[in-house]
Amino acid sequence: MLIGMALIAAVLGTAGSAWAIRPDEMLSNPKLEARARTIDKELRCLVCQNESIDDSDADLAHDLRLLVRRRVLAGDTNEQVKQYIVARYGNYVLLKPPFDAETYLLWLGPLGLLLCAAGAATVYYRRTVQAAEAPPISEEERKRISALIGDTESRIKGA
Repeated sequence: MLIGMALIAAVLGTAGSAWAIRPDEMLSNPKLEARARTIDKELRCLVCQNESIDDSDADLAHDLRLLVRRRVLAGDTNEQVKQYIVARYGNYVLLKPPFDAETYLLWLGPLGLLLCAAGAATVYYRRTVQAAEAPPISEEERKRISALIGDTESRIKGA
């Protein structure tokens, strides 16, 4: 029973992208189709935004898959195909955008947020520790406390 459930989960987990690719867009040459699928997995669906065009059922993803296959059939390398798509749609179409001036915030933003959070936590911690520590008492305050304690002790003994 457990093996059967694992087999069903494996089939369903890999079948999603197979359902997105339509039979009419597949290339007859298996090597070229494998190349096209590799490129498809690196390009973002501009409609879904969190899926590759290989996984998406959107019409735009279908159009992009056809464009990729046309470029592969034309003899372009994988990099040339991606450059062609990026030239038309911008770096946003790449699931892993390059590290350049346009994407610094995208790449460094999470690190900046983490550093800001660490700084805020440090400041908060230091302030709470400093607030908890009482300042040392002066000699005058010691004498006054001793006098008060002495008066209290003498009242207790006298009573």
